[in-house]
Amino acid sequence: MSYLRAIHPKRSGGELAGVQVCCPGKVNLFLSAGSPTSDGYHPLTTVFQAVNVHETVIASVRDHQTSVTMSLESPNPSVPTDESNLAVRAALLFKKRYGITQGVHLHVDKKIPAAGGMAGGSADAAATLRACDALFNSEASLEDLESLARELGADVPFLLTGGVALAEGRGDLITPLTTDMELTWVLAFQREGLSTPAVFREFDRLHDGREELTPAAMPEPLIKALREGDIDLLADSLCNDLEQAAINLHPDMAETLRLARSSGALAAMVSGSGPTVAALVTGPEQARSVQTLLETLPQVAGTMIVHGPVAGAHVEN
Repeated sequence: MSYLRAIHPKRSGGELAGVQVCCPGKVNLFLSAGSPTSDGYHPLTTVFQAVNVHETVIASVRDHQTSVTMSLESPNPSVPTDESNLAVRAALLFKKRYGITQGVHLHVDKKIPAAGGMAGGSADAAATLRACDALFNSEASLEDLESLARELGADVPFLLTGGVALAEGRGDLITPLTTDMELTWVLAFQREGLSTPAVFREFDRLHDGREELTPAAMPEPLIKALREGDIDLLADSLCNDLEQAAINLHPDMAETLRLARSSGALAAMVSGSGPTVAALVTGPEQARSVQTLLETLPQVAGTMIVHGPVAGAHVEN
């Protein structure tokens, strides 16, 4: 594709139109990490599942500006709105790649907890790429958008398509997985977030002095469970190498995990780099029971029952 052709914003009735895109968060069913390479990144083998808690991004053109601006539906001091925000960076990268001179405003309604291990920032970035593609009629292919996504972060390429996928490399080399299995999770959000770099630093400290780690190979038992719909095998195959590091930094999570596991959930684990705890349950009745118990914990700021897999970033208007 040539990036030199003229690209014009989408119009509705002659007026510049905003484009609304929703993008889900994710849980990691499996996450194995290796020692950092010379570039500082940790090689990963992980299995993502997109779940039905969504970020919403509305992108609109600012004809008399050239910058990218951002606002939040419910302002959160922990979420920046400048160029350190991944969604703003996504819009800037898209503008640069396609030679767009107009400004873009992003209005973001966040439902995924910030610094919660569910890729809320990456979801905003994936949604922004889809929104800018629709807004400027760029007709970018999925491969084009995935190329941009890989420049932004490890989780962003997966969230463009969602579903379930094996991810390798930095977590950005995606192989979709086929399953007819719908999973129900109870998510317990902790009152304080965790920095992903801090969790990886603690992971490195825990393994300091040991031989170099390599991420596990493809998790065959978990993939078999997804393919055959075997929820017991899947529960036994859940794994997160970052869990202990996250608990060390956020000790209250250990109690959340213990209660989730003792309350009847099939399994419970830290989602990604934490601190969100994801409890796998058999269905709505068990979900409500586990949710009720987890809400009694003082360190739990809130809970949510979610399902997966769901589709990735998609235009809603």
